[in-house]
Amino acid sequence: MQEDFHYYATYCAAILAGYSHEESLTICYSAQFVDLCSKTYLSSIKAPLSAATTQLQLEMMDARTDVIGLQDITRIWASFHFLPKDLYVKKKWRPKVYMNKYRLICGPNSDLMLKTVELAKDKPLQNVGIAMHVLADTWAHANFAGTPSLVINNTGKEFYEIVEEDGEEKEIRIKFRHSASQPDDLEKRIFTNSLFQSNEHSIMNLGHGRAGHLPDYSFIKYRYYPAWGEYGDIVKDNPNDYYKAFCQMVYAMKYIRGKELFFEKDKYDVPEVALHELRIREIINKRQILASDDWKEFGQELSGKEICDFDVNRYQSEYIQADASSKEDTFLGRFIDGAIAHKAMVSNEIMSSGNILAGFVKVLIK
Repeated sequence: MQEDFHYYATYCAAILAGYSHEESLTICYSAQFVDLCSKTYLSSIKAPLSAATTQLQLEMMDARTDVIGLQDITRIWASFHFLPKDLYVKKKWRPKVYMNKYRLICGPNSDLMLKTVELAKDKPLQNVGIAMHVLADTWAHANFAGTPSLVINNTGKEFYEIVEEDGEEKEIRIKFRHSASQPDDLEKRIFTNSLFQSNEHSIMNLGHGRAGHLPDYSFIKYRYYPAWGEYGDIVKDNPNDYYKAFCQMVYAMKYIRGKELFFEKDKYDVPEVALHELRIREIINKRQILASDDWKEFGQELSGKEICDFDVNRYQSEYIQADASSKEDTFLGRFIDGAIAHKAMVSNEIMSSGNILAGFVKVLIK
């Protein structure tokens, strides 16, 4: 997902869950900041590098691909962007080295998702935002794993967009190119994806790189052929998945606020969202690169307040100028603590399942 959903749509969901305008801004800022809190950024403000929630392209180019390097990559991407669906899933006739990667495939409504939401309860709002980013990505990034792997994340060359015309569905071939400097061409259905690399651990084989930005667009429904499925076809219905993600965020945040007694799998706050369903589906289904303006307009209608645009440096000075004893009480200090706690929870759950790909994270009890 992109800024349109992680920032503006998350704000809308927080308002519907009962948070105030100011609280909703904190939550959605934290949700979007997950995509920007890199080691480069943390180093610039002299913050713990262990709080990194993403990696920049330049960082990825220099990333080690030995065991230690791969564990560092996996800790970040599996924890925050490709939360594993089932750490104990079985598949016949596959060796352990394959299964360790297969079990990191992302998907919604997992045990780890329950633990992610529960971990955010009774914590600062920054933790809530982190959890909402992770929750949303389980829908968008389903069927890909947050670890470099050709045998898992590669796809067949054929992708088809499924569109409806005259009440019937038809499939139109999608083309890919490898020019990161050019935006995706929605009209001609030309998208950028990662270059094919036969090296199993190439960074090009991380996450949904081989599918380009298709998973990040709410409007698209498409058919493709994943390596982990022996190149059998899968249909990914983003419009319906994104709507479910939105309804689930509302439900999750109501639980975190104490308005729901339990947080359960495969449950969504459809009644709360029903009044706005047509508007939300209109935004989700609109064919555009970024839906920020539409989500922002909707959010401002819901709250009656102005939503400030995202600024990655908004809280930087506060953190830098705080003395060592009070840094954890700043906006970024609370985000950093939440990020480290979440990464530790996910990484240690992966390790406890017998899978060493994310390593182990020590947790300091405060």
